[in-house]
Amino acid sequence: MLGKIAQAGRYLGQSMRLMVGLPEYDTYLAHMEKTHPGEPVMSYEEFFRERQEARYGSGKRPSCC
Repeated sequence: MLGKIAQAGRYLGQSMRLMVGLPEYDTYLAHMEKTHPGEPVMSYEEFFRERQEARYGSGKRPSCC
C-alpha cells in the first residue's frame, strides 16, 4: 500500500513538473542509456537550456528521435 502511494506521488510530481514546463532530466538519462548507449550525455545545465530553447523557440530542433 505504501509503495503504491509513493508511486502515485512520483507520478503526481512528474505531471506537475510537465504542466509547468520543467524538464525531466532522469527520463532523459534513462532514454540516452537505453537508446543511445555510449554517446555523450548533456549535463543538467545543458539539458535544461536545450529544453528551454526547444519550448520557447530558438529556431533549433532537437536532433534525437
